[in-house]
Parts: sequence; C-alpha cells; structure tokens
Amino acid sequence: MFENLSDRLERSFKILKGEGKITEINVAETLKDVRRALLDADVNYKVAKSFTDTVKQKALGMNVLTAIKPGQLMVKLVHDELATLMGVEAKDLNLNGKPAVIMMAGLNGAGKTTMSGKLAKLLKEKRNKRPLLAACDTFRPAAMEQLRVLAEQIDVPIYMEPGATDPVQVAQNAIKEAKAKAYDVVIVDTAGRQSIDEELMKQAENIKAAVMPDETLLVVDSMTGQDAVNTAKTFNERLEIDGVILTKLDGDTRGGAALSIRTVVDKPIKFIGTGEKMEALDVFHPERMADRILGMGDVVSLVERAQEQFDLEEAKRLQKKIAKNKFDFNDFLGQIQQIKKMGNIKDLASMIPGVGKAIKDVDIDDDAFKGIEAIIYSMTPKERSNPEIINQSRKNRIAKGSGTNIQEVNRLIKQFDQMRKMMRMISGHNMGGMAKMAGMMGKMKGMPGMPRM
Repeated sequence: MFENLSDRLERSFKILKGEGKITEINVAETLKDVRRALLDADVNYKVAKSFTDTVKQKALGMNVLTAIKPGQLMVKLVHDELATLMGVEAKDLNLNGKPAVIMMAGLNGAGKTTMSGKLAKLLKEKRNKRPLLAACDTFRPAAMEQLRVLAEQIDVPIYMEPGATDPVQVAQNAIKEAKAKAYDVVIVDTAGRQSIDEELMKQAENIKAAVMPDETLLVVDSMTGQDAVNTAKTFNERLEIDGVILTKLDGDTRGGAALSIRTVVDKPIKFIGTGEKMEALDVFHPERMADRILGMGDVVSLVERAQEQFDLEEAKRLQKKIAKNKFDFNDFLGQIQQIKKMGNIKDLASMIPGVGKAIKDVDIDDDAFKGIEAIIYSMTPKERSNPEIINQSRKNRIAKGSGTNIQEVNRLIKQFDQMRKMMRMISGHNMGGMAKMAGMMGKMKGMPGMPRM
C-alpha cells in the first residue's frame, strides 16, 4: 500500500540532501514536489495544498535549528503532518449499547457484507464480544446467503428472514433476538447500490431512525480514490456517519482516499481492510500509517499481530525442547501456521523498517510456505518427530511425495538443522553463540517455496 506515494516522497526529500540549512527556496522546491506526489496519489487538491502550506510554515519557522539536517527535519515535519491529516490517533468503537448496534452502510462492491463478517470476527476474538450478524440487505438476495456463509465460517450467529422485503423490520427483529439471547453487539448489514440514489439513502435513513445505532460505519473502496471521498461526503450529509472502513487498501499503491477522507468528511477512519482473509481487518492508526508511508515500517503493529498468535504455555514447551535440541518438524510446522495467521507475508515484511522498499518489486505469494509444508506433510509422523532418521531413501520418498526434488529436500533439512542450532544458541543467552548464529544466518539460502531475496 502507498508504494507510489512512498517512492515519490523519498525522491522529494533528496532535493534537500546535502543542503546546509533550511531556506525558503529549497523548502519551496521540495514541497512543490511533495504536492505533486500527493496529487499523483489521488489526494484531494485542497487537502494537498493545505498540507504543504502547513509544512512550509513550520519548516521556515524552525530554521534556527542547526543540529538537524534539513532533509531529516523535512521528513519529521511531513511525518507529523501526515499523522495529523489522517486523524492523529486511533478512534475506538462505541459499544456502550445493550446491545450495541453497528450499522454498516456503503455502495455495492465496496466489500460491506464481507466487512460485516470481518468486524464480527474481530469483536468476537479480540474484544470478547458475542456479536450477532443481521442480514438486512433485502434488495440483493445473494447478500443474505453471502452473510450466512461468512457467519458459518467464523462461527458467529446470524439473524435473517429469507424472502423479507422490509429491511427496517428485519433490523428491529434482529435486535429483539439479540436481547432475548444475550448477544451484546448487533452488526446490521444494509443494502447498497452501484451508485448513490434517493431510494438507497432513504432506506438507510429509515433503518438508522428505527434502530438508533451506536455506530454508523461507512465502507468505502480505497481503490476508487476521490470517488471514495465523494461517496463518504454524501453518506455523511444524509446519515451523519461515525466512522469509515477503508477496504482494499492492500491493493491501492496510491492511498489518496486514506489521506483525504479524514479532512474532507471530518470523520475518522476506524478500520482498514488489508487482504482477503477474514483476519485481514486492522484498527487504523494514523501515526503508524505515516511511518509506513515514509518507509519507517510499523514494528508496533507487527508485534501486536505476533502477540495475538502467542501462546505462553506453548512457548514454554518449545523453550524446553529447544534447550534439549529436540525441536522437530512438528514444532516447525506449528510455527509456520502461526506466521500465516498473522496475515499477508509481504505486508508483514513491509512492517520491518527498511524492508518495505527492498521487497516492493518482489512477488511474495501468500502460499510462500507451500513448498516447505508439502515436504513436511510428506514425512511420516516418526520422521517429523525424529529428523535425524531421514536417510537418502527416505529423502527420495519425501521428494516424490511432495512434488519437489531431492535438492529442495536436502536444503530444507540442512537449513532446519542450522535453525535448531541457532535457536539453541539464543536460548543459552551467550554472546559467543549469538556471534556464531549471525555467521550462520549470512550463509543460509532461501528455503523451498520461499522467494529468493
């Protein structure tokens, strides 16, 4: 996400590289390029102009600072202003209702029904809520079935009335159901249209008036750029929305919608969709996003995702096995599954400072571990638990069963053995071991199925 904007901003800052101090001329030249970068990213023109005017004013007011290089100062100012532009800090949902009612609104194709399911999963797993999905899109028959399938997939109850024609009544009945069965959140999936029309807006207004939601969230497709901003503006004028969910942000290399909506509509972006999986819904943190736009990574979000998959008892069990050099392919496979649950591999890698730029042109498939998994799954239970018994004849069978070749099997086993040694060194907490580990890492090559970088 934001790849084009990140590249353009980096080139803009190079104008100040080597300059001894901030001057009105070099600041103007740099910010002229920054404004072009924002406009190319499909940021609203007024927003882009106001942004660069503010940065210029702050930069010229700080020219007395000599300890900071001009280029570094400009990056800091642009970073802070980007975070301010997107809302400064994350905004939480209002879930005080009993039950709390969340109304989802938006156009067809923006991902509203899918986001309803993702939000239900997030509230269930990360907030310990008992959500109920309400299928109130009576305009599109397939929408009810789509929501039913999603509800089954994430193991969340759904309220639906097949054949119903009055979405207001369905929504009211869903809330009665929630009260009767002690569900504490009702997510109301409403109808959309290909474009904004009076029928759509009137229906949405009627539902909101009837159920009085604690949160009215607008789902918009970030890849539509300024159209997304205009859609948000219209919906807000008619519905008074509480926040925005941006979908398909992982596929938008420009990101103009994310940078413009907060200012134009004066409503916070609360969540962003970062992939197709049901786990791919993140709370929107403006400052962290500013870090990513400027190539600084997002280590905090990466750690949070890792912690969500972290099991203390499992970690203790693995620590004991590592110390005894008993870490096996079953344990390794478990670690792979945890990494995959954290999200898109390329997105995870881009959260590490400096890595995002290095891998921007590298195609990293979500099935990057497929080759490794195929080899491990072709092993017998005894071989997975005792890697040392895997001899040449076993390797030949494993290669044939996994659809790989003997070289890939040998490479995985060799690297697995190196990794076990490194993990044991780390568990020993000694500096000599850490030095040896670093040396080994430098010699390791890509595993089967993983991209070579």
